[in-house]
Amino acid sequence: MTDPSAAGRGSLPPAPADLSVTIVDGYVDEPAHFGVPPYISTYPRYTAGALVDAGVPESQITYHTIDELRDDRGKRAGVADADLFVYVGGMTVPGNYVGGTPAEPDEVRELGWTADGVTLLGGPVRFGVGEENAGATETERDDLDYDFVAMGDVEAAAFDLVREGLEGYGNRMRSNEEVDRWARKGAFVVEQHPNHPDYLICEMETSRGCAYRCSFCTEPLYGSPAFREARSVVAEVDALSDRGVRHFRLGRQADILAFGGDGEAPNPDALRELYGGIREVAPDLRTLHLDNMNPVTITEYPEASREAIRVIARHNTPGDTAAFGLESADPVVQEQNNLLVTADECLEAVRVVNEEGGWRPGDPPAGEPGGVPGPDTNRRYGPSTGPDASPRLPKLLPGINLVHGLAGERPETYEHNKRFLQRVYDEGLMLRRINVRQVMAFAGTEMAETGAEIAQEHKDQFQSYKREVRETIDNPMLDRVVPPGTILPDVHLEYHQDGKTFGRQIGTYALLVAVPGERDLGTAIDVAITDHGYRSVTGVPYPIDINAASMDELTAIPGINRSKAGDIVVGRPYASIDEVDSGVADLSQFAVVDDVDVPIPGRERSGVGPGPAARSLLDRRDSSSAGRGD
Repeated sequence: MTDPSAAGRGSLPPAPADLSVTIVDGYVDEPAHFGVPPYISTYPRYTAGALVDAGVPESQITYHTIDELRDDRGKRAGVADADLFVYVGGMTVPGNYVGGTPAEPDEVRELGWTADGVTLLGGPVRFGVGEENAGATETERDDLDYDFVAMGDVEAAAFDLVREGLEGYGNRMRSNEEVDRWARKGAFVVEQHPNHPDYLICEMETSRGCAYRCSFCTEPLYGSPAFREARSVVAEVDALSDRGVRHFRLGRQADILAFGGDGEAPNPDALRELYGGIREVAPDLRTLHLDNMNPVTITEYPEASREAIRVIARHNTPGDTAAFGLESADPVVQEQNNLLVTADECLEAVRVVNEEGGWRPGDPPAGEPGGVPGPDTNRRYGPSTGPDASPRLPKLLPGINLVHGLAGERPETYEHNKRFLQRVYDEGLMLRRINVRQVMAFAGTEMAETGAEIAQEHKDQFQSYKREVRETIDNPMLDRVVPPGTILPDVHLEYHQDGKTFGRQIGTYALLVAVPGERDLGTAIDVAITDHGYRSVTGVPYPIDINAASMDELTAIPGINRSKAGDIVVGRPYASIDEVDSGVADLSQFAVVDDVDVPIPGRERSGVGPGPAARSLLDRRDSSSAGRGD
């Protein structure tokens, strides 16, 4: 780290009211925090709020993503000319990304060289950087030639640095009282994000830190859990909503069930206050999802957990995922890495979330024909599967995280993990996604001693095992969760490839969706699913107009080959779907004739033919979140 005396660079800094500040977002991916587009993390928002709180006017704070600076090098002038340049970023888990490309260490270093003013580096980059953001790698701490590296919270460092005339600060963690102020005051910065407002989701913090000490995880480096109050989170959502944000994820926490409690036991009333408050201040939100949920909480506090999950499933929007950190089903690996949950306990937690959250909007309650049985005949239950299920994504499903390369890993480890996943599938349960990855080793964690050696030694076996999981579990599981005919509203179209257009909904672990043809990017359409792969799905615009559909769209529908599609085209126009003799296909799941209103279960607004392509997200209002009681 550079000597702080270098910060002044030979001239007296201006007063806070005269400072110009540029924040560059290089993106973050942590065990309990995500900030790669379309997500924006808390770091740039809280840093902007801290700067305003320290006296810097909003109008003198500029925000850029790293992708903006790649696309338009002219914007780097804002980095060069700023009195203070703040870089936030860092990846502590491996990942592959569609919406943005995280900054490489050399890019971060070059930005520091570009800046003529004082430079501050912060975020999870303080834990270390590696040659690439991939599993089976080791990292080391590096100041990347910045004047200051925030070894505490970057937002606290920015606040103190401005207050101290850019001469220095003491590394510290910010308080919840500061977060209360900075979260609201920094909401303005979202308007400078290139995805704002249509395709931007804000990662929300309810707590940080973790009481447990899994060997590889960086979240305990933030200390024991520190919980925000529901009113503070709700006020932040209110401020962001006023700035045009309509998509939110409660993802910055190790365990959503622990919110408002003692750090371990669930507090359903606190979650009711949190979720109900968010719904009150942002009644027109379109996404309300979460990320992490500790399966141990469910097994140790089953009834309170069930009630808490019911609260979440009542207020959230469909397609939500509760990520479970099983990490390994091998008891030897669990023992050597301080992993808390056994395979049997995790399976029970999967059952509970399926039962309480695995219903779909439009499903009948338990007491009506077609309803999944349950103790309360007026409520919906899951898992909702099969031909009687509503054609929407379930409200809340578990996801499973599996990490390889941990201490104690052996050939049997892979068999333990495969057996666990097979048990989940054989019971008829649903998993929204399975995340299989190799470990990254960071200083300050127990894995620093083991390093990436085991992961590197087992890399070939890992790749073979990962393919097997994709083929034998992911593929049939996706068919169970998203069978043909499932409707995905508001799929945002992102890129073209091989004559298709690919897009995703905004939300947690959003499915990649391919539709035939090259459509206008940056728009949103409703999609009816027609087929699935290992990790992605294909579909057609919903509802598709049978009198205008292309051959590629028709042949995407299950049961229609090119010959049958040709017959349909020759027989056009049709006055009704019943006139179309498709032979084997149930066209009513996918198609309409001309301008016909089609109800989407669980949503007040209908889909309107012919095809709702190219409608702006801003013109759409999804009310699919409401369930029947909690």
